[in-house]
Amino acid sequence: MIMTLEVKPRDKESADEIRKSGRVPAVFYGPKENPVAISIDGRQLEHIWREAGETTLITLKGAGHDVDTLIHDVQIHPVTGKVLHADFYAIEKGKKVEVNIPLEFVGQAPAEKLGHIISKVVHEIAIEVAPQEIPHVFEIDLAKLENVGDHVLAKDIKLPASAELKVDPEEILVTVTEFKEEKEETPAPAAESAEGATAEGAAEGAAESAEASAEGEVKSE
Repeated sequence: MIMTLEVKPRDKESADEIRKSGRVPAVFYGPKENPVAISIDGRQLEHIWREAGETTLITLKGAGHDVDTLIHDVQIHPVTGKVLHADFYAIEKGKKVEVNIPLEFVGQAPAEKLGHIISKVVHEIAIEVAPQEIPHVFEIDLAKLENVGDHVLAKDIKLPASAELKVDPEEILVTVTEFKEEKEETPAPAAESAEGATAEGAAEGAAESAEASAEGEVKSE
């Protein structure tokens, strides 16, 4: 899927002036593109950002020529949540790009119904792929996980025709581990504790008496 954004070249306006007009300052750049300062309608950019993320090809229109890009970085206001600035990476035509594709875990694992733990080890995978074939997400079906030790590996992902993994194919993405309940130590009953304390006190008293008797015998001699 390819999305489009209408942009305007930036002149001498400050970033604050652009934001006050309802637009967002931005820039695009790439291997064959020098950095170009632009501005984008704030609402359109936020909509595209929510829909596209960093894994959808976006064509920028209005900067003199159409530019195919990926969103590279977005600065968000910590309080209002509004987009303050955006960076776009211009794709070089005919070249593959390396991108991190998020994993979306779907379905329910039969092992989970048995009380075992589904450990999601990895949440995104790096691939190199033609821009027009960049997937938005990779779906990982948990329904295949039935027993302890079952897992899904990176090589199990169905890739687009032009894509190749940039991680170890044997990397575990999600696995089933056995649930083990920790046993709590049971404290000794109060009666037993008291009995132990009494016995200990009696032993100490007997030792003290024996020691006193021994001292008396020594003095009498």
